[in-house]
Amino acid sequence: MHQVTRDELALDPLWVARRLLGCELRSTSPEGEVGVRLVEVEAYRGMDDPASHCYRGRTERNAVMFGPAGHLYVYFVYGLHFCINVVCLTDGVPGAVLLRAGEITTGLELARSRRPAVRKDVQLASGPARLAGVLGITREHNGLDLTDPDSPIRLFSGTPVAEDDVRSGPRVGVAAAMDLPWRTWVDGSPAVSTYRRGTRRRAQARA
Repeated sequence: MHQVTRDELALDPLWVARRLLGCELRSTSPEGEVGVRLVEVEAYRGMDDPASHCYRGRTERNAVMFGPAGHLYVYFVYGLHFCINVVCLTDGVPGAVLLRAGEITTGLELARSRRPAVRKDVQLASGPARLAGVLGITREHNGLDLTDPDSPIRLFSGTPVAEDDVRSGPRVGVAAAMDLPWRTWVDGSPAVSTYRRGTRRRAQARA
């Protein structure tokens, strides 16, 4: 298992989304380490994707999405929780993959303590908010470099997922381009989140 490099992520978000399935994201803090195997992700392009935060151009909020690849883009949504994304493409060209769900591989007790209301272990990182929560990721981690060996949050290659075990479908909760099949997941994983179709009135862009 090797740490994923910047070159491996400096590609189209649709390709990177597929590549990220089966990868392991590890977060280290003074409390300990939690690792998750990624089983559900969503691709977001930039200024040609109306569901993307970058659709209307660069802002202070979305600047990390403009590269370079391999950095975390973290944002606060609905005034409730954080979502985490892996930045893709080349420097100056926006794109990212939203991390939606994972299976705990290390640090189960710490993960439980961070999400005490979750009853089943398979649901600890089921959904973007729970995933960010068990990893202890907040806005302070925005812009962090996942490819740096000294980073407290690192991305590893993991075991590749066979094509027969991969499924794709519409993204969750977006208000635009809602039928694009840019959500990808591992078939049969109990950690995959429940699909909820977005609405044009209430849903917001995700990444």
